[in-house]
This record gives sequence, C-alpha cells and structure tokens, in this order.
Amino acid sequence: MRNNYDRIARYYDVLSRMVFFRAQLKAQIDQLHFIPANSSVLIVGGGTGWILEEIAKLHSFGLRITYVEISAKMLELSRKRNVRDNQVTFVHSPAEELSKSIPEDHDQNRAEDLKQNAPATYDVILTAFLFDNFQQQTITKVFNLLDQSLNPSGFWLFSDFYHSEGKKWQSYLLKAMYLFFKQISNIEARQLLSTEHCFHEQSYHILQTRFYYGKFIKSIVYQKT
Repeated sequence: MRNNYDRIARYYDVLSRMVFFRAQLKAQIDQLHFIPANSSVLIVGGGTGWILEEIAKLHSFGLRITYVEISAKMLELSRKRNVRDNQVTFVHSPAEELSKSIPEDHDQNRAEDLKQNAPATYDVILTAFLFDNFQQQTITKVFNLLDQSLNPSGFWLFSDFYHSEGKKWQSYLLKAMYLFFKQISNIEARQLLSTEHCFHEQSYHILQTRFYYGKFIKSIVYQKT
C-alpha cells in the first residue's frame, strides 16, 4: 500500500527528532490555540497520535475528534494516548478514500476502526506533513474532499515542508527524504509540490504563517471564507 508508514511507526517520532529536533512538533503545537472549545476536529495523517495529548492540554474535554490514519500501527499507538475527556473516533483509511458517513456520536472506546469519513461538519481540519506524500492528482483530490468537510469560517491548520529558492541544502535533504520514504513507505510523490494555490483558488484567508528549521518547514493557519 502506498504512503503507509507501518514499517517505521514505532521509530517515526525518534527519526523525526533526530533530523529536525522539535521543529516538526513546534510547527503543529504553535497552531493549536486556533482550535475553539467544544468544536469538531478532523485530523488527517495524524501519525503516532502525540498531537492528541497536546490538544488535550489546551482542551481537556468537549472536543469531538475524528482521527484518520492509513497506518494500522500508527493507529495502534494513537489509541494509547491520553485524550482526557475528549471524544475521539479512529479511522483506518487513506485520506483519498474517505467517504462521508462517520456518525456524529464519536466514541473513543470503540474498538473497531471505521473506514469512513465524517460528514461535512468540522470546525477545524489539521493536516501535518500529509500533502508531501502525494502527486498533484492526489493533492487535488484530497484537498477538495477536505475542503467540502470544513464548515464556513472553519480553520485549517496546515504544516509541511517548504523549499526556499536558492537553498541547496534543502534540495539535497528533500532528495534524501524522498528516496528513503520511497523504499520504506512506498510514497507516491517524487518531489515536493506546492499546495498554496489550492487554498488561494478557494479564497482561504491566511491568519498565521510561521517558518521553522531554516525555513524548511512552514505552518499556515487558514480560515475558510
């Protein structure tokens, strides 16, 4: 299966911090204050689930979270996270194959995965280092699906790698990363593609932009208008 991180699920966070220190974590944590209390949240490509505990530090109850991950082993790790009194539904599915039928009554104790997507009623969508896995066709498909699932005036917390012109070290690191993840996770992408045009074409408003790790990581908070 493409874009599946099962083989390195238990080591992914360690590898990330060995290379990027806490930059990937900070890029996501710095956005979380945009999540309103008692809101519905869709997390796609959540990885090992550490973000759930960070969210719970800000909102210990009241959130209805749908957590989508293609890797079964990542989901296994995510289920062990302390989500406090928030309700979490874990969904085992590729982002591009989500349907629209997860019920509203999320239950974090449900043992079985739901291979579905929730209806278009989310206040917040969080995608961290997701779109760098995809070729353009999949980027467009996933973006359109998620865009339809976000409420008017909803927030999209986006973070991913960013290639600054003229920085050769970024080009070398990107090539090494794609070669590694092609072998380990069979990711479909062969190069980093921009997603900013997708948000621009749908008239999203940028509320916050921050850079990390020598501008190799970029986080943007969008609001749907």
